[in-house]
Amino acid sequence: MSLDKYKKVFIESLSIDATKFSDQIKYNDIPEWDSIGHMTLISALEENFSITIDTDDIVDFSSFEVGKKILLKYGVKF
Repeated sequence: MSLDKYKKVFIESLSIDATKFSDQIKYNDIPEWDSIGHMTLISALEENFSITIDTDDIVDFSSFEVGKKILLKYGVKF
């Protein structure tokens, strides 16, 4: 269930067309995931999963897949 929630946060916070979303998405692959989109995404993830992401992890959050590994550190189960 958390994987669906994770995808939904990506789609909504970055304003991506759900039909065009790919789990291979990476930072700066699309115009919506720029530095401002990145902070919007991080904020939405923190809010939806009730976590606080450390600065180093925010910087390292470079793709959908890397993000899953980072969220595991905060107790999010996929």
